[in-house]
Amino acid sequence: MFNEYFESLGNMSGIFFAIIFFCHIAFAEKPVAKEQWKPIDMNNFDLSVKPDEDFYKYANGGWMKNNPIPADESRWGSFNELIEHNRAILRDILEDAAKQTNAKNGSNLQKVGDFYFTGMDEAAIEKNGAKPLDEEFKRIAGIKSTDDVQAFITHSHMFNSRAPFSLFVGQDAKNSTEQIAQIYQGGLGLPDRDYYTKDDEKSKTLREQYLTHVQNMFKLLGDDEATAKANAAMVMQIETRLAKASMTRVERRDPEKTYHKMSLDELNKLTPNFSWNKFFEGMGNKNPGGINVGMPDFFKELNTMLTEVKVDDWKTYFRWHLINETADFLSNNFVDEKFNFYGKILTGTTENQPRWKRVLETVDGEIGEALGELYVAKAFSPRAKAKAKEMVENLRKTLHERIQNLEWMSDDTKKQAIKKLEAFGVKIGYPDKWRDYSSLEIKRDSYVQNVMRAEQSDFLYNFAKIGKPVDRTEWGMTPPTVNAYYNPSMNEIVFPAGILQPPFYDENADDAINYGGIGAVIGHEMTHGFDDQGRKFDAEGNLKDWWTDDDAKKYVERSSVIEKQFNDYVAIDSVHVNGKLTLGENTADLGGLTIAYAAFQKAKAVNKKEEKIDGFTPEQRFFLSWAQVWRQNIRDEALRLRLNTDPHSPGRFRGMGPLTNMEEFQKAFSIKDGSPMIRKERAKIW
Repeated sequence: MFNEYFESLGNMSGIFFAIIFFCHIAFAEKPVAKEQWKPIDMNNFDLSVKPDEDFYKYANGGWMKNNPIPADESRWGSFNELIEHNRAILRDILEDAAKQTNAKNGSNLQKVGDFYFTGMDEAAIEKNGAKPLDEEFKRIAGIKSTDDVQAFITHSHMFNSRAPFSLFVGQDAKNSTEQIAQIYQGGLGLPDRDYYTKDDEKSKTLREQYLTHVQNMFKLLGDDEATAKANAAMVMQIETRLAKASMTRVERRDPEKTYHKMSLDELNKLTPNFSWNKFFEGMGNKNPGGINVGMPDFFKELNTMLTEVKVDDWKTYFRWHLINETADFLSNNFVDEKFNFYGKILTGTTENQPRWKRVLETVDGEIGEALGELYVAKAFSPRAKAKAKEMVENLRKTLHERIQNLEWMSDDTKKQAIKKLEAFGVKIGYPDKWRDYSSLEIKRDSYVQNVMRAEQSDFLYNFAKIGKPVDRTEWGMTPPTVNAYYNPSMNEIVFPAGILQPPFYDENADDAINYGGIGAVIGHEMTHGFDDQGRKFDAEGNLKDWWTDDDAKKYVERSSVIEKQFNDYVAIDSVHVNGKLTLGENTADLGGLTIAYAAFQKAKAVNKKEEKIDGFTPEQRFFLSWAQVWRQNIRDEALRLRLNTDPHSPGRFRGMGPLTNMEEFQKAFSIKDGSPMIRKERAKIW
């Protein structure tokens, strides 16, 4: 993905988890109208800094000074600005829908409106507290045996729970026409396995704070002080065992390491203490066929834990994960306690977002295409879609030419690369076929119950895909999403309507602005098809090595320059960027910008526009457009969290890092060799 704002999509194939992230634009309470947007605004510059010293600060220093992080955000940048713009549109849609008490029952308008209504009905939510979950807590209390533990795991997965492991349905990585069940590690309350295993003081302190948070949650459920403390300690003990058996994020970037297809019998032999026959049968599929086991060692440890961990301790663990997964939809005492840890402590955010924003995000997350259909009718023109499609094809042609002319790649690999490029699926704006939510019931009774009904409906929708042909019309993001992605199993690039707006794209802006913005996004996603992960998938989306050994070696040598470059960046205190974890995104940034620049030069030659605008040449505006996309202020806590978990580098290094490798940038701003903005050892792949 282009943006770092989204983690993983549970209904996509495992390899898709590690791929990409992008966008946001900032407006205070009311968004700036599009006609007021200036592609290049000198108020955003810091002219005390020269472009050859620190181009990121030169282009964005004024903006950074004048745009402090709002209290309810962990960071603020151009992505946030665009997200706020989209939120304003979505809020109008949702508030209007909530007023439609006579909307046709079962229609998207009724479901969207009633969902939003229950989320905004604070009085009812406060009155109910955690009572809407009583049946679930009774179910946990009724667990008496190991068989009951397994039965509850089956039950909770039907609400998309990820405790103590994750289940989703996605393409078979080595047979991209078929969808299969996939099981992955999971079951943690902290953001990553390293939070349980690191011995530095910050990690130890964070674990203590997490224990306090879990204890407080148990107290809100009615446990006394001593019981809550003991229960929190047990949760930490169970989660630590799961964490130690989990793969690292860097290890999970290798798709071969997360592909272990097994039959039901083989899976039962791997974990004899867990009946997978009962698990799948309990969800309505006696014969699921082949199952991809992402992390066999994790499931071996879980198998041991099923008999070593006492039944009552599993009940404690389940109580914690139930309340942790639903707290955001309950009364404010639960919401506030969860925000205190996951917001204030983990990201440094001082205030929670207003209720309308939180409910909006929930509706988008649960029934996003129902909301998205209403959104695109209001916010995305056919002309914008057509122009974006034109840019995609221009970049595809440009990458085609560059592959043909690569001096380091053999003819055999070039043929396969071009075949893959030509097979790229392209999705722009919104789906051609909208998702059918007719089986989902949304009522005006309970917010958390609507969430649970939506989760169960989503699970059943995806679970029914097992053994079915792949539907290549489906999307992995909702239309209002400010992001883009490349999915290697589908071999497709996808650009939701949400990102096809300023500062990334403006149908009325000059080519330099659009190619430096959305053009680089498009190029970024395209080159993901050939990065250290994507290149392991063929034109049909199968996990299959189509590179010659010599070409693969040359690619690794060239990309290692990028890895080393980003390893050298110090993000905060003595904490460096993880060049290996962020390699795919950093490589795609450089590749995308390189391809976009070449495509921009083609467009400029056709349009024959050489004049300066705002005092800058077209080439300078191209690079300024790129830099402003990444302007950002971020809290220290949020930065530390992302350095540990995010496959994307911090915005500052994304905005500046690729430029230091580009001769085109050096020429555009007449920068001399030896300046801080020009690397001596330059990376060049595409």
